[in-house]
Amino acid sequence: MKKICICNQKGGVGKTTTAVNLSTYLSSMGRKTLLIDMDPQSATTSGIGIDKSKLDRTIYDVLLGECSIKDVIVKTQLENLDIVPSDMDLVGAEVELSNEVGREFILRDAIADLDGYDYLIVDSPPNLGVLTLNAMIACENLLVPVQAEYYALEGLAQLLRTAELITRRLRIPLKIRFLITMYDKRTRICDDVANQLREYFGDRVFKTVIPRNVRLAEAPSHGKPILLYDPNCKGAIAYKKLAEEVDSVEW
Repeated sequence: MKKICICNQKGGVGKTTTAVNLSTYLSSMGRKTLLIDMDPQSATTSGIGIDKSKLDRTIYDVLLGECSIKDVIVKTQLENLDIVPSDMDLVGAEVELSNEVGREFILRDAIADLDGYDYLIVDSPPNLGVLTLNAMIACENLLVPVQAEYYALEGLAQLLRTAELITRRLRIPLKIRFLITMYDKRTRICDDVANQLREYFGDRVFKTVIPRNVRLAEAPSHGKPILLYDPNCKGAIAYKKLAEEVDSVEW
């Protein structure tokens, strides 16, 4: 099972959009996929079409040791895609886990017995707190969406330092790849940021670029991934290509 954490402490970079749509297209390729929502905002849960008001348990209950992760898995409207949902209760997890010994490893231990999945995709919060650390350590493979804007590269420094600390102190070899998102070919800054990323990180930057696309922004409000909302738009085509690239590369 290939495990991928979608992370960036900067909000508004297309992290949840990537988690939802990458998972969707991987599942459409016949890859059995589990999507885990580790963000208290739970936009991934609602964006994939899950009614949060009808949930009995979420990832919050798993992290607090009240149930197994298998007890929380919910089927989605796509045949090969399941989800471990989230809700606002997860806000309290940061505080409740603060004094737990080994709190950074709770998710890793929770997924240890999972089988039957080809991919595990984890959406993390827009910070570098204990929930994001859990996601990073559990997955080891990090996919970092980077918005094509002026401050994008500055925002990566803290994330890279955190990943380096995890690798050095915990001896967990995190592997990082970058995804350029919200790309607008009409603006020079987008080209500049993309070129700088590729110059600095080389082939660790995905060839696929996600364009700025209105249909991608609309789809979550309908509780649908872009595959079900508008599979022919530019955003959908880009995420389909990304899924194919993710499925073909060695991390």
